[in-house]
Amino acid sequence: MLITESPKKLVPKFFGKTSKSYDRVVTGATFGRDKYWKNEILRKVPSVNSVLDLACGTGILTRLIADTYPNAKIIGVDIMQNYLDVAKTNSQNYGNITFVNQDAEKLNIDLKFDCITSSYLPKYCDAETLVKACIKHLKDDGTIIFHDFTYPKNSFVKNLWDLYFVVLNFIGIFIPSWKEVFRDLPKLIRSTSWLDDYEKTMRHNGLQAEQKLLTLGSSAILVGKKIC
Repeated sequence: MLITESPKKLVPKFFGKTSKSYDRVVTGATFGRDKYWKNEILRKVPSVNSVLDLACGTGILTRLIADTYPNAKIIGVDIMQNYLDVAKTNSQNYGNITFVNQDAEKLNIDLKFDCITSSYLPKYCDAETLVKACIKHLKDDGTIIFHDFTYPKNSFVKNLWDLYFVVLNFIGIFIPSWKEVFRDLPKLIRSTSWLDDYEKTMRHNGLQAEQKLLTLGSSAILVGKKIC
């Protein structure tokens, strides 16, 4: 069964009551691969003075970037205020991070950045809308880095992936705040073609684009760079 409603409408359902447990659950549910994926994103970030981290959530990636570039100005943006509240609490020792409550597709920050990053956002958004919003906020030699889940193409891996989400769906019975996520997230991942859609959109808007599959095709990074 595939998702029939707009993916963006899932955001309040998925994230309305999960902010306080998010860090623990994302680590456990991905067997720690979330940390690996975020470090892979970090490896793609060039030497920067400013970074915009979209859908920053509790600030996991935001703080990794801030640790690596302590002299850079880092702005984390999220549509969910409850997640930003956790991010602010967890980032009190960081003087170079600011958090802003905005919709990434309606991004309106009067600044341009060396790099724009985002983990787990693309599948919820329209490629053309999000890419254009990013380009508007990107310096002439800037870089966009998107990361998200992908549905594996290898049959054996796909079967393991499907089985794992059956297990997660069962676990959701005992974690009510995550029940809808574990039930509907796999449907969304199967339905989305975000990786190809965003690469095509980046190229159409004059960016160089390159994608990299991670962890047996269950995740991917897409890098877009402005052509000077």
